Order: sequence, then C-alpha cells, then structure tokens
Amino acid sequence: DAAIYDAMARLAQDFNVRYPLVDGQGNFGNIDGDNPAASRYTEARMTAVAEALLEGLAEDAVDFRENYDGTLSEPAVLPARFPNLLANGSSGIAVGMATNIPPHNIAELCDACLHLIKVPDARDDTLLNFVKGPDFPTGGVIVESAESMAQAYRTGRGGFRLRSLWQVEDLGRGQWQIVITEIPYQVQKSKLIEKIAELIQTKKVPILDDVRDESAEDIRMVLVPRSKNVDPEVLMGMMFRNSDLEVRFSLNMNVLIDGLTPKVCSMKEVLRAFLDHRREVLLRRSQHRMDKIDHRLEVLEGFIIAFAHLDRVIDIIRYDEEPKAALMREDWSVSHPRAQAEADYVTPGPAHGLGPFLSEVQAEAILNMRLRSLRRLEELELIRERDALAQERIGLVDLLAGEDLQWRKISEQLKETKKTFGKDYAGGARRSQFAEAGVVEEVPLEAMIDREPITLVCSKMGWIRAMTGHIDLTRELKFKDGDGAQWIFHAETTDRILVLGSNGRFYTVLGANLPGGRGMGEPLRLMVDLPNEAEIIDIFIHKPGRKLLVASSAGDGFIVPEDEVVAQTRSGKQVLNVRGDARAKICKPVLGDSVAVVGENRKVLVFELAELPELGRGKGVRLQKYKDGGLSDAITFNVSEGLSWLDPAGRTRSELDLSEWSAKRASAGRMAPRGFPRDNKFT
Repeated sequence: DAAIYDAMARLAQDFNVRYPLVDGQGNFGNIDGDNPAASRYTEARMTAVAEALLEGLAEDAVDFRENYDGTLSEPAVLPARFPNLLANGSSGIAVGMATNIPPHNIAELCDACLHLIKVPDARDDTLLNFVKGPDFPTGGVIVESAESMAQAYRTGRGGFRLRSLWQVEDLGRGQWQIVITEIPYQVQKSKLIEKIAELIQTKKVPILDDVRDESAEDIRMVLVPRSKNVDPEVLMGMMFRNSDLEVRFSLNMNVLIDGLTPKVCSMKEVLRAFLDHRREVLLRRSQHRMDKIDHRLEVLEGFIIAFAHLDRVIDIIRYDEEPKAALMREDWSVSHPRAQAEADYVTPGPAHGLGPFLSEVQAEAILNMRLRSLRRLEELELIRERDALAQERIGLVDLLAGEDLQWRKISEQLKETKKTFGKDYAGGARRSQFAEAGVVEEVPLEAMIDREPITLVCSKMGWIRAMTGHIDLTRELKFKDGDGAQWIFHAETTDRILVLGSNGRFYTVLGANLPGGRGMGEPLRLMVDLPNEAEIIDIFIHKPGRKLLVASSAGDGFIVPEDEVVAQTRSGKQVLNVRGDARAKICKPVLGDSVAVVGENRKVLVFELAELPELGRGKGVRLQKYKDGGLSDAITFNVSEGLSWLDPAGRTRSELDLSEWSAKRASAGRMAPRGFPRDNKFT
C-alpha cells in the first residue's frame, strides 16, 4: 500500500495540490520536503472538492470497469462537477510522451465554460479573459507576457515564468532587508535556502550577505544585503537569475481527449471535452432518475389500487394459499363506490394506469406493506407523492428531448459550482499574481563591490594573497621556506585578475575574492582548476579592449582580444592550444606595430604585427623557425622608436636600425645585437 499512501498523502498537501481532495489529520509533510508520517499515525477523509468530483457516481453517470485483478469495479472516469484536469493540474511521463499541466482557479474555469456554452465557437484568446493564467497553490508572481501565455494556451505547449513574492522591509536608519513570503510551485524551501547559502559562500552574488528562514505556518525567508546602498531590484534580479526564486513551469497539455488517443490540446478543446462529458453525465443521470421514477410510480399505482380495494386485498392475503398469484389474477376493475371514486380522482401514470390487473412488482410491494401504512393519511401521502413524481417525470422528458434545456441545466450547475468553490470557499480566491518581468540589466560585479586598493602578491610556488592598500612594492614580505615573491603589483578589489597557465588556459579571479594578506595566502590552484602539472606563466589585471600576444614554447602564437580570454567558471578558458612538450610561454599586451622574437639560440627576428592573425582560440602561426630549441621571449613595439632592452649592467640599450633583423614572419632571424641580455629576455 506504499504507492497508494504516497498518492493519498500528496492529495492532502495544500502546497502541492491547488484544491486538496483529501482532508488529512496528522503529519502529511511540509513544503521543506519532509515526508508524511507513516500511515498508522494519520487519518484521512474526503474534502468537499472530492465529493463534487464523485457527485452522481451512484446514479449511472459514468461507465464502470473491472479493477486490475477483476475483484472489484471502478469508474472509468469521474462525473466531476468541474474540470479537475485543469483545476489541480497533472504531470506524468509515459512511453515516448509526457504531460505537464499547471493548476488553475475553479471559478475562472467555470466562467470560461459558461462563456463557451453561450458562444460555442469562441476564440481561444477570448477564453483568456476568464482564465487569466495558472493559479499555483503556493502563489507566486507570474511574469510571462500575455502574448506568450495566449500562444501557450492556443497550441497546448509553452511555459510560464514564476517568481517568488517579495517585499522590502524597512529596519530604520537606512537599513533594510528583503522578505520573501511566497516561493515558486514545486520548489522545496529547504533546498532553496541551501542553494542561496551556497551562492553566498561562493560569492556568486557578492551583494548578498545572509539568508535566514523565519518561517512558521507561513513562509518568511529573509535576505540580508551586504550594504544598505545596494539596490533591492538589482539584488533580486541577480537572485532570480542564480536561484530557484524564479522557475519556468512548462505547459504540455497532452491528454487522452477521447480516453484512448493522446493529443496535445488547446484550453478550448479541453473545456469543450469537459462540457461534452457534463452533458453525457446529465443525460445518464436524468435517464437513471426517470427509470427510478417509473419504478416508483408503478409501485404507487399498486398501493393506490390496494387502498381502493382494501377489504378484498385483506381477504386474499388472509385466506388464499398463494396471495401473490391471487392478487395478480384478480380483476381490480371498479366494483364498489369507493373504488369508483378513487378511479375518478386518480390520473393514470405514464407507464402503468389503474388497469384491471396488478403486475408482479405491484403485488410484491403490496405484500410487503406494513399494517400501519393502511391509515387514511398514508393514502393521501401516496397520492401526493405520485402526483409530484409524475410532474418531475414530465420535466425529465422535456430535458432529455431538448438540447437547450440541457445546456441551461449545465450552466446552472456550473454557477452553483463557482459559488461553492469560488472566493468565499476556503482557499478559493486566486493565489498567483501577475506582473511585468521588467528588464533586469546586467550589472557588472565591479559595480556591486566596494572599490578598495589592494596589493596582489603571488609567490613562486603559487600562493596568492591580497594585502590591504597599496603597499611599497619593495617591502620585504614573509613567505614559506624555499618560496619567494614572483608577482607583486597594485590593484583594486573590483579588478578582474587574469592568470595564464602553461596548459594554455586563462583563469579569472575577482580581486575581492582573493584571501587576505595576514597569513601566507592560499594556493591559487584551490581557487581555480589549475592542474598540478601546469605552471603559472603570468598574472595581470584585466583591461577591457586591450589585445594580447600569446605564444607557446614551440614558437607558435597569435593575437587575441583580452575580452575573449576572461573565464566565467573555475575551469578557465582554453585559448592557446599546445601539444606534446610545448607549453604556453608568452603573454604580452600589444603596444606597437611590430613584433620582436628571440629564440633560445639567441637569434632575433623582427616583423610587422599585421602578419599575425587575430584569433579567439587556436594553435596560432609560426613566429620564428628553429632547427633546435624553441622560443625564449617575444615583445611588441613601435618600430619608429626602436627596440630597447636592459644590458647586464642594468643600463637601457636601444637599437634604432633594425633592418638587419627585420624579415618575414617564420624566418630564422639573426644573432642578437651586442650587449643583449644573457637570459634572452627583452625585459
């Protein structure tokens, strides 16, 4: 019974089902995702909504079929006073197909059905004047455009963007916090808070400081901003993009419209099918009621005959050995004044007049009659009941024969259903609201962080930290044994720091996310997914719009826009493709019109920057040809200003006439000028 209990428990959860069909007593779970108590600890009964679905079940309103093992019978479909498929929605997956229908408001569905009865060829878009959209049990704000919703309901496929309901709570003195009182449908509150806490920990939403769950019976989630200067709209825009405070509910109205064939239907088709079903239920219930009336009229006619010939009936019952057969053989034609008077008073019924003989049903009913029923008042009651039933039968005959009367009756039933489960019903009022999504501008992270000066320090072993303020770059700093400073420069908390690994990948770290400078820092490999075998080639501040010269130790390279190398994830962005023993070696900003390259063989080559392609990713082209060895250094410069370097004594040397080393790209080059550094580096 586990599957049965799980299904029943869900029907009692008002956060899962728009109109619960089960009234549960005990622990039936909660919106945090906690499971219901075991079945032995809970009690359940049907709600008024469930009773409305079953109304007429005992009146031959629908067909019955055998259950799964043939021991019982079950209805093939419920009579249903309202379209439960749309009211409570449906979600399921079958072989090769699926369905996903959101819940709606019963009162709005009834209004749409009433309009469809008045105007059978009503357009799909007209029905949206009555059914505004989904009505989720957890409320929320639907921010889908009217055009998109109309398209979804017209085609049976689409989706709805659903957001949490929130408001700004003033704490005084300029302080404020955001309070969320409704969360999207089918989102577990506990997991939502875990996700938001993870966003805070990973600093994906740096302007959010804390999240608290202050919920009791109602939902109350509190978001605390990092600063009172933060714009609430900006904060919530980021939360909607990065968490389940905004979800998309897909609409796929794939239904068995005839009970057999799957079909994706529009809302109009589903409501039309419901109305046709209600008409069939009405006809079957009316026919069933008429059959009952006919049977009762037959019995009443027998009773009235018995009262008209009471003495003879008593004689037959007292003295005849087979009174039933004797009653049926007896000719009850009028034989004495009272019987004649009764015959003149009584109007014959539609199926059985006061004929001369009793039917088996009438005879059986007379024999089963109690003696106390033979009083005169009872006879008057029988006549009154007979007349009332005859009048009701006339109405049923008219109803079964007139289509207009049938639709009028269905309209009355729908109005009654709307009144019963409308705004005056507990939970009947609309819960989900509608609003415009608005344009949420992409706010750069730098705009959300307090801009403060820092000094970035990265050691040879890859330990990185950010000292507060711009300190003296020549100041002596502490490092682990065997380690020392490799990169040290001034930056700001709003800066993006680019890191190039020897694997050719660029990694991005936000200055505000760097560890403080009190200790030795943290390994950079823990902040980005830099493999252990890869070395850090360069670290520098990202400057939008700038271009970079990147090259590998094999002498291949190209120009790449710096904006293209900024990574959005920890895994970085592959820019320079390297294979075999080759590794990324050079990353220099483009500052001129020419390129100077020096190989490990101390040969220098100068060529025009225009000979290098501009790529977003790749291996690049050959910069310099080598018989053995590889690339040592490369730099860009303005040829009119000449090429400069520091000699071994620390003096700046320059060469203005570079014709001796100028050649086409991929040439071998010539030996470096006299005084060129022994480490084969331009800077």
